[in-house]
Amino acid sequence: MCKGLAALPHSCLERAKEIKIKLGILLQKPDSAVDLVIPYNEKPEKPAKTHKPSLDEALQWRHSLDKLLQNNYGLASFKGFLRSEFSEENLEFWVACEDYKKIKSPVKMAEKAKQIYEEFIQTEAPKEVNIDHFTKDITMKNLVEPSPSSFDLAQKRIYALMEKDSLPRFVRSKFYKELIK
Repeated sequence: MCKGLAALPHSCLERAKEIKIKLGILLQKPDSAVDLVIPYNEKPEKPAKTHKPSLDEALQWRHSLDKLLQNNYGLASFKGFLRSEFSEENLEFWVACEDYKKIKSPVKMAEKAKQIYEEFIQTEAPKEVNIDHFTKDITMKNLVEPSPSSFDLAQKRIYALMEKDSLPRFVRSKFYKELIK
């Protein structure tokens, strides 16, 4: 383990520099207004097979956010509902985290982690999600060395919010009621 600045071996100094650079990238503020207008660089969505679900499938969504999110038609309906309430940031964050977990390249993972952090986590982010300070702190620490699980805690908190708040509202909405007719 690395101890004392004077006795630091070369590998520890390199490691410290690497961590400092990664933190600097994550916490860097945009230098110009141009940075503020560049949209979130999401992969274009593949055309979803959006066949209308059976009544049984749609009825299962009332009790299972997982089943709703796994169905392209359900996901699109839920997103439309949340958009109508100006509250789609939680779903967008959840989807961004799912996409993030699929990244294999460490460089691309670090870039995507920075994008997610800047768009959803940092204070006054354009689509800031409502997570507690503890969760925000853990997530920031996880981003020092981005891994597929860096956003897991925050994603679980947002999933719980959607399950307890957004899903029941969706099930009572015209979006859902028209779907199950």
